[in-house]
Amino acid sequence: MTTPKNKEAVFSAAKQGVLYAGNLIVGADPCQSTMTNTTPIDNSAIGTIDDATEEHVNQAVKAARACFNNGTWKDKSPAQRKQIMQAWSALMKKHAEELAALDCIDAGKPISECINTDMPATLDTFDWYAEAIDKVFGKVAPTDGGVVSWIVKEPIGVVAAVLPWNFPAQMFAWKVAPALIMGNSVIVKPAELTSLSAYRMIELAYEAGVPKDALQMVCGRGEVVGAAIGRHMDIDMVSFTGSTEVGRLFLQYSAQSNLKEIVLECGGKSPQIVFEDAVIDEDMVNNVLSAAFWNMSENCSCGSRLLVHSSKKQLLLDKLVAGLAAWKLGDPRQDDVVLGPMIEQAHFDKVVHYLETAKSEGASLLTGGKVCADMGSGWYIEPTIFENVTADMTLFKEEVFGPILAVTAFDSEEEAVRLANDSSYGLAASFYTQNLKRALSVARQIQAGTVSINGFSEGDITTPFGGYKQSGFGGRDNGLEALEQYCQTKTIWAIC
Repeated sequence: MTTPKNKEAVFSAAKQGVLYAGNLIVGADPCQSTMTNTTPIDNSAIGTIDDATEEHVNQAVKAARACFNNGTWKDKSPAQRKQIMQAWSALMKKHAEELAALDCIDAGKPISECINTDMPATLDTFDWYAEAIDKVFGKVAPTDGGVVSWIVKEPIGVVAAVLPWNFPAQMFAWKVAPALIMGNSVIVKPAELTSLSAYRMIELAYEAGVPKDALQMVCGRGEVVGAAIGRHMDIDMVSFTGSTEVGRLFLQYSAQSNLKEIVLECGGKSPQIVFEDAVIDEDMVNNVLSAAFWNMSENCSCGSRLLVHSSKKQLLLDKLVAGLAAWKLGDPRQDDVVLGPMIEQAHFDKVVHYLETAKSEGASLLTGGKVCADMGSGWYIEPTIFENVTADMTLFKEEVFGPILAVTAFDSEEEAVRLANDSSYGLAASFYTQNLKRALSVARQIQAGTVSINGFSEGDITTPFGGYKQSGFGGRDNGLEALEQYCQTKTIWAIC
């Protein structure tokens, strides 16, 4: 693990550098209203962000459309866009510790995760898509001799990226990098809870040479700015990551406006399955715990349902409880802290409600369950494991987005697959077995966008990420597959 050379200096620089996140809109009127930005670490004020209006969205779209139409960014050659994107990535590498500190302060994420996981993944995403710019080709169709037909990809136009609060910098990269390399004009709407790293990264983009009207940011409330984006008649596509509830709203907004394309990456209730032939060793236990509790379980692909064969249940639970001893809860600015606070009071209250509901419905509390009211903001919850969770319980069905693992026993492969698929979600799944035939069979049967075997993984930048059922709609993040949602397919039919 690496840490900042001077951690306090890094946090101090972050606090002094970008504590105001305003609208980065070409020609926009100054925002007359701001919101206090607080840190979930101790609920103290760390600055302000703009509280934008529908008119600010209109101004951003107007500038983005003009940029697209006049070709300021779109008509640059792939080599030119690549050079600028690589310069941007180089600047972000230079400021990586600052960006990590911003996400730590703004979202309450452990600094060790921000530095060693989030920022490397963010930079890898920009590097990978920058390299992909000049490697995406069209096709020539097999036609009769008197016709030549090209199938080409063109940028879709004005793209809005509506971001979640759980991985601020990384989700920015997942959406902005592929949208921008295709030549689109991009408008970023970060979560109002976590705007700082997006603001700073866009400042660095301008320094690298990205035209200001090709990449803009509108801060504000989802019910105002998000709704205005969804209903706007001149936005061609929205890529959204967040709750299924809000995802439904974007589909409604599209239907009410210009039928803009909508790509959704929404919630999850991902299963982890441990078969009777699984090897329960330290590596496996660490993977199960990471799937369940990484990032305070504020993760769409969180493995929040543990399905374990009855013969292995007690052994595994004993090892999980022992393994949790290393998961220190506390101030996320400290290097050895693995779990920070919940993001805000409302979300904390929601997670506490799930704790109480699990108990009232008859689930057995195995470990954790304590609210640490004396820590900072008071939004700190111990990693918690409930066993004897049945398929009719709320904890089995609903996404918690907090550190609660539900354990359910099974006795056959068929029962395990049935339980795994007994969900309205289908984002990710993982399972453990030493049987190759079972591995291939179960991987095909599980209804999820990403299935990992003998480990927890979301894949990497080369593999598409998205879900089945109510976990996703319209496309995928990551991989070359992500480029499809940011472009139009055109056939050119030339009669010779």
